[in-house]
Amino acid sequence: MSEPSCRPGCGACCIAPSISSPIPGMPNGKPANTRCIQLDAQNRCTIFGDARRPLVCSSLRASVEMCGNDESVEQTRVHAMRFLSTLETQTSQDVTSN
Repeated sequence: MSEPSCRPGCGACCIAPSISSPIPGMPNGKPANTRCIQLDAQNRCTIFGDARRPLVCSSLRASVEMCGNDESVEQTRVHAMRFLSTLETQTSQDVTSN
């Protein structure tokens, strides 16, 4: 079974996760659940394939686990937002408890 490809118009991976590395226009990265400044009105990355794109972004690959297998872009987006938000919560560290 092959990996699914990103579905145009989804954009969940550019909104849900936090990104700690610099992004053009967002020198301090971005917090979780914040729309990346590089995400256009059609939910497409304007720096896709650009060397300035953060490594975390270029290394993230679509998967059935993350994106679901629904044909609807909206349902796929809802699934991906939930998955990525859960992953964000599970991997974030509470610095006050260290």
